[in-house]
Amino acid sequence: MDNAIIDAWRARGEDRVNPVRFGLIDAMARRAMAHEGEARRIIDARLAALIEDYAREVEAASVAAEPPQERETPLASLIEAITVHAASYPSHAELLNYLRTVWSKVSAERQLRESLEQVPKNAGPLNSSSLVHRSLALMREVSPAYLQHFLAYVDTLAWMEAMTGANAPAGKDAPRAKKSTRGGAR
Repeated sequence: MDNAIIDAWRARGEDRVNPVRFGLIDAMARRAMAHEGEARRIIDARLAALIEDYAREVEAASVAAEPPQERETPLASLIEAITVHAASYPSHAELLNYLRTVWSKVSAERQLRESLEQVPKNAGPLNSSSLVHRSLALMREVSPAYLQHFLAYVDTLAWMEAMTGANAPAGKDAPRAKKSTRGGAR
């Protein structure tokens, strides 16, 4: 009998009302088939209670899914209008990718301007700030996409260093405090 109810729910698509609970009921029904005697009676009693609870859930879901008998509400008409026009708008994933691309470009340009601000006015040709800025400017000319990827990578490394650098234990390579050659504390 229980398997007939379970199969009927599955055929009507009601197994999706609460997939986790339905899976439990289905597994317990299969387990009951392998037992007999007192163990079977206990499993059947638990299964009957689960089926009864699930039947209430199915009934509540079917009542909630029924269309209202009243005329259409303003909210329902708004939702319908949005649904009709939603096909002409980009999906959330497309919009998110577009915004990420725009943000990446804006961020790369900002970082390039910041690197230019750090170059001293009278910097020589081998000044490290000047070399970094010239490298980034050349990278922007040759491959703007690579510049964006590179700067995102550098940002990630800087973030990781900030997160782990403050909490990192002193190792063998850590600088040690200088010992005082004088005999007392300062």
